[in-house]
Amino acid sequence: MGCPGASGPGPRAWVLRLLLGLAAWRGGAGGRSPVCGCCPGPARNGSSVASYCRAHPALELRGRCCVGPEPGAIVGLDLGNCSLTLLCAGFPDASAAVVIDLTENPLENIPNASFQGFTRLQSISLPLALECPGGSMAWDRITTHRDSRTCQGQRNPCNSSGELAWLCPENSLCSPDGPGLVQCLCAGSYHGYKCLREGTFPMLLFYGILGAVTTTLSLLAWGTQRRKAKAS
Repeated sequence: MGCPGASGPGPRAWVLRLLLGLAAWRGGAGGRSPVCGCCPGPARNGSSVASYCRAHPALELRGRCCVGPEPGAIVGLDLGNCSLTLLCAGFPDASAAVVIDLTENPLENIPNASFQGFTRLQSISLPLALECPGGSMAWDRITTHRDSRTCQGQRNPCNSSGELAWLCPENSLCSPDGPGLVQCLCAGSYHGYKCLREGTFPMLLFYGILGAVTTTLSLLAWGTQRRKAKAS
């Protein structure tokens, strides 16, 4: 039982707690991704991720992640020596990473699609048994050291020739989408399948037809239910 005359926190105290909680949530947003905690402990002192993070004062190590000032921005990811056979759940959350370390893991294969959207990635260290994402032509420099392989300097496949050359359909532009990966985006006012249609997308017509179909189906459903109710 509480003391006589005692009362709960006043309005100002509740506002202060709310503001402090919001600040803590924003400050820790970068470490909230499951991928930052899929391996116990902090980033390893000798990892490329830790070195990169400590070389940039605006960045901070949280768990296995190096995070930036923007909420949720994972700039580096150290998953080395984590006994991984597959990539952690939430790995796509690190698509803005510049440096990744996956060494000392029994990883057997990583599909190239796992790095879709990783356009900022400039350095990734892998077990020696694994090839660089996108192949050797997707990187400027590849080095090996004992049991690891490091791929550095992601190339832009849209500016390449030969093996990495990529031809997009007419009226579209090539855009990088990760190591050795591209996407074709419609140029200018072109849209639709293979960017064959030109002009502004008919939003009014599209939503008009969608609304008419939705209304018709709703009326049919309502009429059917009403007849069933009368029959019973």
